[in-house]
Amino acid sequence: MINPLITIAFFGCALTSRYRSGLCRCFNKAARKINANIVYFNSLGKIGEKTTDFAEGEYDFIDYIDLEQFDGIIYDGEGYNVKGAAEKVIEKLRTAKCPVVSISTHVDGFYNIEFEDASGMRRLIEHFIDVHKHTRIGFMAGYMTHPDAQLRLKVFRSVMRSRGLPEDGSGVFEGDFWFHKGGEAADFFLSQPERPQSIVCSNDYMAISLISAFKLRGIRVPEDIAVSGYDGSIEGKQVVPHITTATREREDIAEKTMSILNKLIHNEPIDEDNVVSPRIIVSQSCGCKKIIYKDEIHNIDEINNIIRLFDYCVNDAQAAMIKLNKVEKLDELESTFKGCATNFGDYNAFFLFAQTDTKGRLSCTSEYSVPSDKFVPLIWIDKKNEYAQLKSEEPMKSADLIAHINLDTPHFYYIMSIHCPERMFGYTLIEMEDDDIFSDFYNIFLLNLSVTIERLWKNDNIKKLYENQKGLYEKQKQISIHDALTGMFNRRGFNDASESAVNSLSGKSTICTMVLDIDGLKRINDVYGHNEGDIAIKAAADIITQCCTSNEIAGRVGGDEFYIYASDYSQEKLDKFNYDLLRLCNEYNATQGKPYKIELSYGAYLIEADSNTRIEDLIKISDARMYKQKMSKPGRQKR
Repeated sequence: MINPLITIAFFGCALTSRYRSGLCRCFNKAARKINANIVYFNSLGKIGEKTTDFAEGEYDFIDYIDLEQFDGIIYDGEGYNVKGAAEKVIEKLRTAKCPVVSISTHVDGFYNIEFEDASGMRRLIEHFIDVHKHTRIGFMAGYMTHPDAQLRLKVFRSVMRSRGLPEDGSGVFEGDFWFHKGGEAADFFLSQPERPQSIVCSNDYMAISLISAFKLRGIRVPEDIAVSGYDGSIEGKQVVPHITTATREREDIAEKTMSILNKLIHNEPIDEDNVVSPRIIVSQSCGCKKIIYKDEIHNIDEINNIIRLFDYCVNDAQAAMIKLNKVEKLDELESTFKGCATNFGDYNAFFLFAQTDTKGRLSCTSEYSVPSDKFVPLIWIDKKNEYAQLKSEEPMKSADLIAHINLDTPHFYYIMSIHCPERMFGYTLIEMEDDDIFSDFYNIFLLNLSVTIERLWKNDNIKKLYENQKGLYEKQKQISIHDALTGMFNRRGFNDASESAVNSLSGKSTICTMVLDIDGLKRINDVYGHNEGDIAIKAAADIITQCCTSNEIAGRVGGDEFYIYASDYSQEKLDKFNYDLLRLCNEYNATQGKPYKIELSYGAYLIEADSNTRIEDLIKISDARMYKQKMSKPGRQKR
């Protein structure tokens, strides 16, 4: 009887590495046997050896993962290579209500798969002692702060003591678990008083680098010095000689983990142990197997095919980078993805979800503010049309796509964060066609996609900043040319507007300038106060503005002085202006009940002019006429 379909989450880092890509393949095969979906939450971690800028924001997405949607969880903590990342993931997983199984590191409170690394290392050392009769054995450790390095060195010393040999054998060299220390290690071992007969390395990568360094120094492996590794890497089978090693069998890990997790989910008794034992792979680097060069030629052909494919994929990645750089709008992402996504494997579906804020605005826009737990699809590629019923333009929670899928057969999804150092934009979900995971070129594509979205986000910010600055500039410009008390043009505004009007004249035209002055403003200020004086000025400004019905340009240019300019004017228009001015002053005085009257003196000047006319010359004439009128009034008030 087949159990109902269950869904399991897998949390890990660098899943496209050679070891973990094979591990994913094994888990997918094991999941089919128990009728389970797997949702992989993958992180890139470090980019290269040192760059953690991308990884520092990679784990923000964890806060939005709904663990309620899963029946069980697998934690692969060994791959997390950024400080604090593993701790953050563990903290999240401790909130899960379903069973959690850790497959590579021991975590208190989780069900742990244990590895007999000690037995694998012990058997390799004993192989050199018992089979090859070696007594001079060196050891190349990993960096000593790593627990695996500490354990494997401890086992080496224990076996050497138990066999009556020096604890450190022919010397212990601290390596780096990578390819960089081979030359130093070779010089170290060759400088020992007695050259070692064999060297046991803490992993295959260091064994490969050591063998390469020996070749450069004329030392034959295994004829002069035998070498072994650990971990059973693919690279160990591709170099010549092939590496004798011990391996954690990924199929064993996957089968045991899925079996135990399935029983935990269904509350069944666990009748098997949780221990995975390594297997010894005896090969050419210890001398037990001979190099068959006919087979190595085939191996070289396979490697060349891989290199050739890699070159094609590099070209595709470069083309994708160029195409993504041309994207100017978010709605262009989907078509670009379809055209570029050619070099990381065949896929059934790909979705890109952008996070929204509490008001539904996208994280890749400048208006985005307070993050929410909802996401909107920006790219929706569903080649088999399996998820059409779930597509919606409305925001959805991250759990919705998986939790609402009602499929009869297991599916395997890979989810990764899309972000820049300043902000998480959302996440991607991809489903491949078979049990394989995508290649590293998918990671490169997502990095380019992140950079593209970051560029669009920054461009949007720049655009909004420009618009805001432009609006602020226009606002400041308006303030600079307008009078704060009346809202009319100030002297600068009047000069700019009137000069522009004159400069736009084509040929001769009748223009008019006027100067107006409030009568008795000083007395109003002295008797009734400056606040009342401001009221009188605003009243006069309002009256003058109402009189400007023929496109006149008016401004308050001093305390109680106003200028007016008008193009295409006539005596008839001027007479109407004067009539309206007197009428409106009388109406104001009759209705407002003020203890003073609003009265204005004015002087006007009509003249035929062209674009070379100087406004200031005409204003002087108008001002003189205004003053003459003021002085002619009975009981005149000095200005």
